[in-house]
Amino acid sequence: MPYVGIDLGRGDGPLREVVLDTETTGLKPEEGHRIIEIGCLELINHLPSGQTFHSYFNPDREIEAEATSIHGLTWKDLRGHPSFADQAASFLSFIAGDKLIIHNAEFDLGFINAELERVNLGLIASDRAVDTVILARRKFPGAPVSLDALCKRFSIDNSKRDKHGALLDAELLAQVYVELIGTRQATLGFVAKSRDRGANARAPRVPRPPREHAASDEEVARHTLFLAKLRKPLWLSQQ
Repeated sequence: MPYVGIDLGRGDGPLREVVLDTETTGLKPEEGHRIIEIGCLELINHLPSGQTFHSYFNPDREIEAEATSIHGLTWKDLRGHPSFADQAASFLSFIAGDKLIIHNAEFDLGFINAELERVNLGLIASDRAVDTVILARRKFPGAPVSLDALCKRFSIDNSKRDKHGALLDAELLAQVYVELIGTRQATLGFVAKSRDRGANARAPRVPRPPREHAASDEEVARHTLFLAKLRKPLWLSQQ
């Protein structure tokens, strides 16, 4: 199936993946809608390296009100920013030839490829993408798989996400992704230090003294009476 292809490690060196998100002027690139923001975050062996790519773009067109309600951006906000064509080389250099981790990959790749086609650059193949929507639906059939829903499921703090933003969403998605594939390492991952063990630490277990467990005379008598009622017990047939 396109958009899914997880590599949990390579023998010839560190595994590099790029978590990617976009914001757009609308929903359909075939209707002339454009990318206005791209955020990318590098993972090395499923851990953030600190390297990112982030840029806003002047879409040279109005942004639909419904889209602005999601990401908060208007064309007026973006008129001083470069076009996608100005940043295309830097973007392609950052993602290189590595796997792309995307939430709803068909949407984002559709827009990215439309922008690449406008500037006569090669398109990105669908098999380069790992779609976390598909991963989440496989892991939690019937459950909500929005980014907010998955952050809630995995106790990931998304309190700063009052509006969608490409880099912030990529950072949240990176945390969701490693939870989905089961490779999160608490001491090396996204949450800083382990919680203080002071107030919330469990008290050490104190072994209980052994309790009397021998049967009483009354219990032995009742057990003997019970055995006498059995016909051909198995243990006697084997003697």
